[in-house]
Amino acid sequence: MSREPASGIVRATGSGQVFLRYLLYALLAIFCLYYLTPLFVMVTTSLKSVDEIRQGSLIALPQAPSLAAWTKAWDTACVGVRCDGLKPYFWNSIVMAVPAVLLSTLLGALNGYALTKWRFRGANIIFALILFGAFIPFQVVLLPMARTLGALGLAGSVFGLILVHTVYGLAFSTLFFRNFFVGVSDSIVNAAKIDGAGFFRIFFVIMMPMALPAMVVTIIWQFTQIWNDFLFGVAFTIGDSNPLTVALNNLVNTSTGVKEYNVDMAAAIIAALPTLLVYIIAGKYFVRGLAAGAVKE
Repeated sequence: MSREPASGIVRATGSGQVFLRYLLYALLAIFCLYYLTPLFVMVTTSLKSVDEIRQGSLIALPQAPSLAAWTKAWDTACVGVRCDGLKPYFWNSIVMAVPAVLLSTLLGALNGYALTKWRFRGANIIFALILFGAFIPFQVVLLPMARTLGALGLAGSVFGLILVHTVYGLAFSTLFFRNFFVGVSDSIVNAAKIDGAGFFRIFFVIMMPMALPAMVVTIIWQFTQIWNDFLFGVAFTIGDSNPLTVALNNLVNTSTGVKEYNVDMAAAIIAALPTLLVYIIAGKYFVRGLAAGAVKE
């Protein structure tokens, strides 16, 4: 008699777990549908003609899919008064993002390494001041950064934007690497010092290979922030030196001729593809890197 109620409780508990599991799957499916619907609309709209967009439904599949809108967005769409498409501005963003990401990652790694393994008087104060930079809004640095770029002769150029993103990203990259290097045993560094290794030899030969998870997190974070930035791009570049986000805004807001929503959608997807690909390819490493920087033995 005592075993039947127990088995009944087990069956109830098991069925309850199955119900909760399916409920969780249903909620996840709803959230997934909610977030993917705008992307679905963008893709389908970019494959339609202007007439089909006006006459059909927003969520209807294209009757005669065409990549003409993508070709126009890339090659011949008018961005302001220039009708060369997004291609030159895409390469502006590449030229801007790659050096800025690499420089901010390397300098952040050096800062985190020095603040944890070569500690000096006032290291905690310096780290606190660097960390404070992570909470400064973009708008606050516009005027001093503009004056600095003007004094250096880099105003209105892609190279000036590289400097802006490198400096602004140092706070985040230093934080990521500092949190990772704190968990690395000091005995490794001390043993290398005894063997005669110096500051940079220890950093490049020992610490950087160990810091690969933190490096992946920093690169993904920095690339996403820099590639998607609009405020710095519109404030510190002009004309042909504009990054892709500014060019996309100018293309969408161009008021001459017929409004081509298919071209606008194709252009928006082109602008978003690099960051989307980065997260698809390296997303799992991003999560592992965050965990590696959070868990200390």
